[in-house]
Formats: sequence, C-alpha cells, structure tokens
Amino acid sequence: MYASTVRGLLVRGMLAGLIAGLFAFAVAYVVGEPPVRGSIAVEEAQAAQDAAGAPGAHAGHGGDAASGEAAEEEEVVSRPVQSTVGLATGVLVYGVALGGIAALAFSFALGRVGGFSPRATAALTAAGAFATVYLVPFLKYPATPPAVGNPDTIGQRTTLFFLMILLSVLLGIGAIILGRRLAPRLGNWNATLAASGGFILAVALAFVFLPANDDAVKPGFPAALLWEFRIASLAVQLVLWAVFAIVFGVLAQRLLAARADDAEATARQTAPAVG
Repeated sequence: MYASTVRGLLVRGMLAGLIAGLFAFAVAYVVGEPPVRGSIAVEEAQAAQDAAGAPGAHAGHGGDAASGEAAEEEEVVSRPVQSTVGLATGVLVYGVALGGIAALAFSFALGRVGGFSPRATAALTAAGAFATVYLVPFLKYPATPPAVGNPDTIGQRTTLFFLMILLSVLLGIGAIILGRRLAPRLGNWNATLAASGGFILAVALAFVFLPANDDAVKPGFPAALLWEFRIASLAVQLVLWAVFAIVFGVLAQRLLAARADDAEATARQTAPAVG
C-alpha cells in the first residue's frame, strides 16, 4: 500500500510539475525574453564594434573573412525557435523533473515535520525546495543573460553554482534534522527558529568563503538590463514553485484521502464480528 501511494504521489508530482511548467513558460516568454533579446543585441553591437575597429577590417579580403566567420557562427537553431519551442521544452522538462523530486521529498516529509495536512506539507516542501535549490544559490551567484560573461570561465562558474546548490540542500536537510531534535526540549516554534538561524548562519559563512563570480558580467553591460533579467529569472521560479505547491497540494490531498477511506473500508470488512 505504501509503495503504491508513493508511486501515485510521484505521478501527481510530475503532473503538477508539468502544469507549473506551463505557467512558468508563459512568464519566461512574456517577462524573460525581452531582456534576453536585449542582451543579445548588446553583444551583437559590441561584436560589430570590435570587428569594425580590428586591424585589417577594411582590407581587400575583410568582407570575405567576415562573411566566413558569420557562416561559421550561424545558429543551428534559429532564435525564434529557441525562444518558443526550445524554451517551452526546457521549462516543461525542468518542471516535470523537479515535480517528481519534490513529490518524493513530500512523501518523506509527510507526518515527519509536524502534524500538517497534505496541502500544508506540499506548500512547505515547495517553499523549502525553492529556497534551497534556487534562492540561496541565486543570492550568491545571480543569473546572468547569455553571452555577457567571460567564456573562458563558464566551466568554473557553472561548477561553483552547482556546488552552492548542493551545499544549500545539505544545509537545509541539516536544519530540518536539527529542528526535529530540538523540538522535544524547545518546542516546535523555538526549535524552528533555532534551526532557521543555524541555516542562515551556515549559508552566510558559505557566502563569505566561496569565491565570487567577478567576471560573470562584462564591464559596461547595461545595469538596468541585467537587473531586469535577474528579476525575470526570479519571477519564473516563484511562479513555478507556487503553482506546483497549489496543484500538487490539491492532488495529494485527494489521493491520500481516498487511500485513507479505502484503508478504513478494508479494516471494517476484515474486522471480526462482535457478538
């Protein structure tokens, strides 16, 4: 029975992630695409300026060389496809994957983090996932538009970002364990405050000792455009996890209520008759 319940929650989590991904895609397309297009335009203008000022740019074969480089750098997938089908595919796959993982985390957390209902547990799970998987790493290594950073350090910056995600998740799990152990002595509220304070302190120390991404944004890139892109990235994640929490909370509540009714009916049928 437990395995089938977890399987049912997993399926519903992936479905909720798909629905949340649809909403997140809408936000990403409407709010996120304008700063992406703006950053690409800035990069293209800078590249054109560099090419115009390069030695030999006006030589006899300069036009042939430029056309050859343009041919080599021609996009395999056009920008309109990237901003529609490509963006939708990426966001939906991301939503389904995270929905499944969050559903498994919900299955573990249900009944272990207090006497919360399935809907409340779903909301807490989504909030914890948003904070540890995205918000904390975002505060240390904010998102940047494409083609605005030093290409030589992409690997290093990617490694640092995923290291921050891993560290944040581990610290979040540690905070939950600490809160559960302190609850019998301090009470749920005080234990939650103590665990939250420990998590914030540990994250602050990680922020201090982990290296910064000083070359993540090229000098001279418009600050307003960068700010707009980062706010849009944050909005996409907020919508994704908020919609997931609402949809999955409803689906999980219905599933668990139905399973509880089935278990009660089975118990009545198998109970020995009295008298």
